[in-house]
Amino acid sequence: MRFLILLLYVDDILIVRQDHMKIRVLKKALSRSFSMKDMGPAKQILGMHIVRDRTKKLLWLSQEKYVTKVLQRFGMESAKPVGSTLPTNCKLSIEQCPKSKTEKTEMSKVPYASAVGSLMYAMVCTRPDIGYAVGVVSRYMSNPGREHWAAVKWILRYLRGTLSVCLRFGSGKPTLEGYTDSDMSADADPSRSTSGYVMTYARGAVSWQSRLQKAVALSNTEVEYMAATEAGKEIVWMKDFINELGIRQEGSEKSGCSLS
Repeated sequence: MRFLILLLYVDDILIVRQDHMKIRVLKKALSRSFSMKDMGPAKQILGMHIVRDRTKKLLWLSQEKYVTKVLQRFGMESAKPVGSTLPTNCKLSIEQCPKSKTEKTEMSKVPYASAVGSLMYAMVCTRPDIGYAVGVVSRYMSNPGREHWAAVKWILRYLRGTLSVCLRFGSGKPTLEGYTDSDMSADADPSRSTSGYVMTYARGAVSWQSRLQKAVALSNTEVEYMAATEAGKEIVWMKDFINELGIRQEGSEKSGCSLS
């Protein structure tokens, strides 16, 4: 690696390079132009906790503290944990949205959008396991009903039982792999099918998505093709990005997506 990578968010910066001397030189150069504080090796960034085992070349990315604060914020810190992201046979629909003025007034007091937003942040950063569930409850942000709110609280209960779940990197060969799946007409409303994917590098999840497809499919075959197309675009972009970084993949000729 002959260049430095700066990851910048507002006033937080992460600097990546194998050569520590070059990092120190860059820090001195930045400090001459900006008022900054050197926090040393990164331990936390944007609510994500970074843990390293340099001897084994492993790194963990966790949001346990963030999720704990979210549970406390919505009064779910003592809720009974559950083992799934959504209840069995959970079918949410627009038919469950409030229809009467009384129901709408009652639900206006529920912090639905705030709770879903908090779940989205955890899902985007370190929790791909709740991607599908968060995608489902986010469809009713404009007019949530009691059943929708119950599903949000179920996800929070799942997170309470999986606080220690985190991402781990560095335990596999540097190979990019992708996995994709789809579910035709999974939504209770007459709508589009759902597709999702997860990309792993060195056996660590680095990119994931679960969302409604952009068009209505007429068969399972079309659903699978549309899911594979989205996953294929993502893995091609990621492969080009890795090549641009000058990183050689092991077994790159076998890289690709797997349909399940």
